[in-house]
Amino acid sequence: MTTMLERLVAQAEAEGATRVTLRALVEEACEIGAARALRTLGLMDDKAGPDIIELRQLIQGWRDAKKSALMAMIAWSVRSAVALLLIGLAYRLDLITRLKQ
Repeated sequence: MTTMLERLVAQAEAEGATRVTLRALVEEACEIGAARALRTLGLMDDKAGPDIIELRQLIQGWRDAKKSALMAMIAWSVRSAVALLLIGLAYRLDLITRLKQ
């Protein structure tokens, strides 16, 4: 329980409520609040489980696509850098002129 909830339970206990009754009251309130939150989000029906699974799959697909795109961009950048390095080396060693002869 949170600190605030602990204080409220202690206060109610001091005023005569039993700890078991208070704990049951807190648990019931939590369940009602959770059900209300799920209902508000539209996740209270039988389709909620498959919907959540599908959303998780979509999110994982998005993460995989981002990772794949980043890796492709890095590979492309490295290949470009190596190609530019080889072109610069060929120019520096004057290999292009030698090949024309």
